[in-house]
Amino acid sequence: MKVSFNELQGLCRKAFTGIGFEDGDAADAADMVAWMQCHGFNAVDQLNRGLDFLLEEDPEALPKVIYQDGDLAVLDSHGQSVLRSISLATELGFAKARARGLSVVKIRRCRNRQLIMGYLSRLAGRGINITAFWRNSQEPLTEQVVGFRAGHSTPEVRIYSVRDVPEENEPNDGITLVMANHVELLPSLGADHDLDLLARHSESDLMACRERALQEGTEVDDVIWARLKTLAHRMLVESSDASRGGAGAGVNDND
Repeated sequence: MKVSFNELQGLCRKAFTGIGFEDGDAADAADMVAWMQCHGFNAVDQLNRGLDFLLEEDPEALPKVIYQDGDLAVLDSHGQSVLRSISLATELGFAKARARGLSVVKIRRCRNRQLIMGYLSRLAGRGINITAFWRNSQEPLTEQVVGFRAGHSTPEVRIYSVRDVPEENEPNDGITLVMANHVELLPSLGADHDLDLLARHSESDLMACRERALQEGTEVDDVIWARLKTLAHRMLVESSDASRGGAGAGVNDND
């Protein structure tokens, strides 16, 4: 089925609220999914694959800063989705880059890493250059690099395959963010690198995809849409229960 950006954003916000996100976090997460979907990154499919993990996550297991200095920060996300855990890391990196000119933030143990792009788009719009790097799988080993120019809401994206996997290769579930005030940090591939380019998404191509999606809508699987509606219904049920409970308390107080 085809839905509009606003329909997708609105249903995702209600679904995240039904999962247990705070209102502000639910709105942010919905914005990120809708942003990714309209840029052609199949965010709804990715969200569907991660919904079971989201439903099992402990909302009290907040990201923790395990090291920081003036230029560097390392955080542990406790295996949570970036939709729930990424704001601390991105805002910390932004503040350090503004103060020092450049910052590096390493985020360990996080899920749904692809969905971080929507958050980075917001930061780039505030005037900071950003590059994000992560490894997607082990066999074959692939690397994804996303670069935003300061003031630009759409990135350049590259996905590479590493030909020679290092012996110390271990499962990588983290993200590295580099932010700079005045230096563009766009992904590129030199001739001496032992990598194969698997995919390239230029800023202009992604902008064209976004314009088409905003004008024509975006395709969403009917089954996934129905699942999001079921989660959104939780919010309506809980709101109704809370309203009835509040009304009852009011009557008793007045008696």
